[in-house]
Amino acid sequence: MRLLARVVLPLGLAVGVLTAATACGGGASPGVTAKPTSDATSTVPDPAAQPSTDAPATPPAALSCETLIPSDTVAALHKQGWAAMKRDFAFGPDALPGGIECLWSDPATASDRGLLYGWAPISSAEAKARQEQLIASGWTREDSDRGVYITADPRASLSKDEDGYGMTYLFGPGWVTVSDTKQGLVLIEPRG
Repeated sequence: MRLLARVVLPLGLAVGVLTAATACGGGASPGVTAKPTSDATSTVPDPAAQPSTDAPATPPAALSCETLIPSDTVAALHKQGWAAMKRDFAFGPDALPGGIECLWSDPATASDRGLLYGWAPISSAEAKARQEQLIASGWTREDSDRGVYITADPRASLSKDEDGYGMTYLFGPGWVTVSDTKQGLVLIEPRG
């Protein structure tokens, strides 16, 4: 348990100023790519292609850390000795029913290195409230054809992708995803 605390606590400290808005964090790891493979196909619905809805999406039946990201990425993480710590998808102490967050890291090494992936169903009203809460805490908003990105202040990010984005949420119609970097969001494709 002490090892787990030594891995998770530095991640939380990196976003400590944002603790009221979220309870997640992570760092990138060498040897694990945050880009989709050429044969990976996304099963996450494209927000632009779907009608707006107030109802949350239905989670896939077998949603787990192994079914949240592509199987070849899971295999690569296991091959380098990493394991996933599963927890509820939450904004601070408020968990979203049906959601999941997975922190992938090396359980044998105390480190602030890890990869975070999460998905949860969310209603339009809840999504709007959470976006406003994050923005009030210093996060930035970007609208796109995929949905609404809400990204942590880069000065408070433990890890950043090649474009300088740290921890980022993507809000689509009926769902929200999170990763330790914006680039990491492309790997989230729940299946089950």
